[in-house]
Amino acid sequence: MGVLTMRVAVLLLLGVVEGRGPCFFNRTQEHCVCHNLSQKSIGSAIQCLAASVVEFWGGELERYTAQPITDLEDAPTVLGSLIIKKIIFGNLLVPEVLLARVLRFFSYTHVEELVFKSCVFQGRGNWAGMAGQGLPILSLQFHNVTSAPLLGREEEFSSLGTWLETLQELAVTQSRVTGLPCGIGRLFKALHSLDLAGNSLGDESLLPTFCQGAFPQLQVLSLQHNELTSYPGVCQSLRLLPELQHLDLSQNKLLTDPSSSSSSCQWPQTLRIFNLSDVGLDEVLRPLPPHLEVLDLSRNHLRAVDISLSFLRKLFLSQNLLEAAPSLGNCPRLDTLHLENNSIAELPWEEVKLLGVLREVALDGNPYSCSCSGAGGLQALAATGHLGQGWPQDYRCHLPPGYQGWQVKDVPVSGLRCHSVAVIVPITVVLVLLGLAGALCLLRSRPGLLQPCWRG
Repeated sequence: MGVLTMRVAVLLLLGVVEGRGPCFFNRTQEHCVCHNLSQKSIGSAIQCLAASVVEFWGGELERYTAQPITDLEDAPTVLGSLIIKKIIFGNLLVPEVLLARVLRFFSYTHVEELVFKSCVFQGRGNWAGMAGQGLPILSLQFHNVTSAPLLGREEEFSSLGTWLETLQELAVTQSRVTGLPCGIGRLFKALHSLDLAGNSLGDESLLPTFCQGAFPQLQVLSLQHNELTSYPGVCQSLRLLPELQHLDLSQNKLLTDPSSSSSSCQWPQTLRIFNLSDVGLDEVLRPLPPHLEVLDLSRNHLRAVDISLSFLRKLFLSQNLLEAAPSLGNCPRLDTLHLENNSIAELPWEEVKLLGVLREVALDGNPYSCSCSGAGGLQALAATGHLGQGWPQDYRCHLPPGYQGWQVKDVPVSGLRCHSVAVIVPITVVLVLLGLAGALCLLRSRPGLLQPCWRG
């Protein structure tokens, strides 16, 4: 499809081909989509020349493989005049040899983002022509693609080094990737975001992928929904990423290794955001990165949480099995806490006081018992204005039966009634003690028994 984007763009602007066919241009959004372009209908792509985003879906790229592609005299001027910033190729069979020959034409454009979706890369191309060639592309994305294995192709792709060392974002998702060769990782010297979600990365493939010198500037890494199981192993594999700030390990099935000493694993000191949601946890994994500011432990099986993180600001614990809010004493900077859809029935007054100092609290979807501490505690917390957007519609009573289904805010609990136990119990105790004292005095006042309690 590169030939459709480069060579044909020049021909269209020169008026060589007429513009009719299966391309649709949204002028307001500067977005053009073409479906199943063929040699006969390629002229309709002329309307895409005014777009900033262009999509090509389907087509017959393999027919152009044998055609020679040479530098077009007007290519730099014409392609440089286009405003296209993003190109998406989808549902295509992409001959790698054709891609290797066309890619250098991107150097004349302003394209910053290149995306391949549901494509099959066929064969192996000769990338020698790209040696020393820089490209304006800063973001490269592959989603649900198939290609020849990368192992053993480090020398081939080294010809792309001038471009790849300036790339900032790379995504290879849902593409059955089992690992990246160490030598290829070392080409990405400026990459700050790497998304490898939905692949087949296992514990044994992480260490060579993130070897010494690979991805030295990486800040954001997603390993979501792979085949990782060893928490200490992941920690050991990623320890050589000196700039890592955001790590997503969600939707793996992580386990602790009893034979591995927790002190042997040291996460990068720069790590600030950690996603451990939906990884099957029954307890919090140790050790946690010491300087975390955001921790997501939602969608696990946690019944208790006891963590000590001095810099933690946001903690997400929704969809667990918690019956009470966690202790917050060891997280002095916490300002956001999410506890939606747990098993919390009541909020004791001490917890209300602790949660009330936070900037944002979310507790909706719990099976509340609308007793005094249940409804009264939530109403008091809501009065602080810090409950999340779910208040009041998503806070409902499960017990007692008379209030089942009620919104907690509608339960008629007054402050006096909520504290009635605290008032009645001491008074009752005092009355009982006075009664006992009086009875003892009466016994003492009987002749021949005890001396009176007091004398006149």
